[in-house]
Amino acid sequence: MMGRQVAQGALFYGFRLDEHVPVDHLLRRIDGLLDFGFVHEALAASYSTSGRPSIDPELMLRMLLIGYLFGIRSERRLCEEVHLNLAYRWFCRLDLADRVPDHSTFSKNRHGRFRTCDLHRLLFEQVVARCAAAGLVAGREVAVDGSTIMADASREKKLKGADAAAELRAGESISRPVADYLAALDAALPPDPDEPAPVDPTSISPTDPQAALTCKHGPARYAYAINPLLDLDTDCILDVEATPARFAAEVAATRTLVSRAGTTLGITPESLAADKAYGSGALLDWLLKRSITPYIPVIDRSRQRSAFFTRDAFRYDREADAYRCPADKLLGYCGTRRASQVRVYRSHVADCAGCELKPRCSVSRRRSITRLVSEDARDTVRALAGTDAYVHARRRRQRIERVFGHLKRNLGLRTLKLRGLAGAAEEFTMAAAAYNLQLLARQAAPA
Repeated sequence: MMGRQVAQGALFYGFRLDEHVPVDHLLRRIDGLLDFGFVHEALAASYSTSGRPSIDPELMLRMLLIGYLFGIRSERRLCEEVHLNLAYRWFCRLDLADRVPDHSTFSKNRHGRFRTCDLHRLLFEQVVARCAAAGLVAGREVAVDGSTIMADASREKKLKGADAAAELRAGESISRPVADYLAALDAALPPDPDEPAPVDPTSISPTDPQAALTCKHGPARYAYAINPLLDLDTDCILDVEATPARFAAEVAATRTLVSRAGTTLGITPESLAADKAYGSGALLDWLLKRSITPYIPVIDRSRQRSAFFTRDAFRYDREADAYRCPADKLLGYCGTRRASQVRVYRSHVADCAGCELKPRCSVSRRRSITRLVSEDARDTVRALAGTDAYVHARRRRQRIERVFGHLKRNLGLRTLKLRGLAGAAEEFTMAAAAYNLQLLARQAAPA
């Protein structure tokens, strides 16, 4: 006899959510790994001790985490999915009859309490600490790289960099990303004389002024860069930093990542691998001073084509702190350009005047050679190139590309939905936390 399913509402239901969430479900494994007790402790000062109870901030953080774990980018859709999905309700501690918070609640708390106490960073640090306890943090060999994530800003709308701040201040209404940008300008410290002078952007988006215009991987667009510090032994993201999509900012983030990993995890890596964009003398010198071996190709422009002798034709005499030209004449040290961090060496006019090689050397009365202040560090790293350890580290560095692929393809991190550097930092931190939790859950999966 053929059966027929007839919808008939029951007066009472004997239903337990826990019985309908599979034992091997990702959220069940994560729930057993992560303690959300830090949420109430971190936000205690942000709530009054009297009045109506608020929506539980732990509930909102659990919902946001579901969005990043399963690539649900829209908070409207996230609320719908939590309402309908039994596993999501179970993870959020919501019974069948409990109401799901409205999507507008997330925006109100994000720009208030959550950002004030840096709740998303606290969650990420909790996850990394749990990874360390599970043996997923070796901290010996690490890699760093940056990947471009499109900002929520049209490339058609832009202001000239020199006039942007004045135009933004004169606007009738100032949005939150613009206010953050102007506040950052006002709070900026004077430039360090020992660091290269920052380059002002040629154009700025009035929608998201902290995003950078980049032509990387296609037509020009405003974007941010996600910069993870990856443990090459375990593929765990040890730290992550958001920067505008500029090479200089991405390279500078490396110092922040390494320093913060030392503070939060108590680790100093033995080696760091990166691509050639990170091969500046200043960064190489910074790493070597901390006993971190940089397996990074050195940025070297000394072999660029020229009608005259390149710097390779001049021999450096370390004891005399001078160069010897192809005619065996000395070029002595005559000063340092602090803005560009180079030492200048010049020949004597008399030596050049009667030199047979002068037509191949310089059209000036004498020849000048520059040497970076960090040239010793560059020489040290050049000597590593070609060694077995260097080749091995360069090959392993490519593992970070898989992380970028997972974040963009599986977690949906292709375009940002939040604006401003703080918004990018929130999205990158939450995505990195979700990535690490998936890594941790795979290790804890039943055999």
